[in-house]
Amino acid sequence: MAGARDSATENVVVPAIDAASSVACMRSLGRRGIETVAISEQRRPPGFSSRYANETIAVPNPGVSLSAYEDRLLKLARRPDITTIIPVREADIYTLARNKSQLSKYVATSWPSLEGLRRVQDRLELFDVARSAGVSVPETTSLDAWSDWSDETIIKPRFTVHAPEYSTTFTERRTNPHSTRYVPADEAPEYQGVVEEMGHVPLVQEYVPKSDEYAFFALYDHGDPIATFQHCQRRGWKYAGGPSAYRESVDIPALDRAGRCLLDELEWHGLAMVEFLRDPETGEFKLMEINPRFWTSLPFTIEAGVDFPYLYWRHATGRPIRREPDYDVGIGGHLLRGELLHLHSILTEEYPVVERPPFAATVVEIIASIVRHPRFDYASIDDPLPFFRDSHNAVTELWSGRQTRSRQGSAHDRNTLTARTPTTHSVTETIKSTLKRL
Repeated sequence: MAGARDSATENVVVPAIDAASSVACMRSLGRRGIETVAISEQRRPPGFSSRYANETIAVPNPGVSLSAYEDRLLKLARRPDITTIIPVREADIYTLARNKSQLSKYVATSWPSLEGLRRVQDRLELFDVARSAGVSVPETTSLDAWSDWSDETIIKPRFTVHAPEYSTTFTERRTNPHSTRYVPADEAPEYQGVVEEMGHVPLVQEYVPKSDEYAFFALYDHGDPIATFQHCQRRGWKYAGGPSAYRESVDIPALDRAGRCLLDELEWHGLAMVEFLRDPETGEFKLMEINPRFWTSLPFTIEAGVDFPYLYWRHATGRPIRREPDYDVGIGGHLLRGELLHLHSILTEEYPVVERPPFAATVVEIIASIVRHPRFDYASIDDPLPFFRDSHNAVTELWSGRQTRSRQGSAHDRNTLTARTPTTHSVTETIKSTLKRL
């Protein structure tokens, strides 16, 4: 195998975050003899326990100092054994795109330029591109241009990263931690308060009720698709949505067309998760956003048959990819922690415009889907330690009783959703509470 031949001198940097995507990348590459360097701001992330993490390195927290994280990543890229870097969160892809010219002297750069990335991380511009490509979008505009609050709406950040290159509003570079907010009909928000909270003038978007969430995943080479995949999200971490707890693979021509048309229009280069809602009345796929890096449900994508991390490595190192891979349609996969968080949200949270599902019926649905599709994001016979490390981290938090931050995965693939009366919980406290109620 070509990858195994040079793996001793071709290491890949993988940010180790609290999402199964990091471990999935290490396993995908490691099983082919490609060594990985796991980096993290956390002391004991699950990825550090993987048998496929050949080296582990502590780095600054990009959520605290994006510039310090950038400096460390640039220094690491200069090592002669590093061939490429994998982006798994917005801070990663922004840092890589911003320094693409400099990084290209040392590593393979299978990601967009900063100008290309800006068209995605600025959602207002993204929707303009979608309209030009003939891709359906919900009615969307900036908060200062929205005047009709008679219908249900949502407010979301315009920018996923605050960067001076994106807007003169921003004087420093940092990731955007803010949430999607649901706005009931006839309840206009207080303008200045929202702007101050978001750090910029956000977007207002029509709410598409009772819609299913779909995603089109792709790896592109300067406007040409290398590999694609589709799934339908059946349950998120919240009953209102959020990161995927349970999803099923699909193959829908209209979804494929919408995803390809948008990425073709962008002349995209690199990874992309294109999120859509399917309008229950028209059947149209309406664009929500693009995540320009790996996604939290990546282990399921690989299990279905599209090994994106390996394809990413082959593309980055100039190895041929002869055709788009096929995948199994109609199979499902779970993140068990996400399923518990979904149940907890039903019991404890309220979203003004989203109908709360019945708790007992949802429990039955979860059990039935687990029986039908017993695939789990972290579970692996040949690499069990990340699962146990994740569990150990949870137990440690429970015993210490600390109020810790929510895990990064909750904001990894989609905007964190804001409930009307949110309560601050660590993920482990949430799970503990849910199990007690069950």
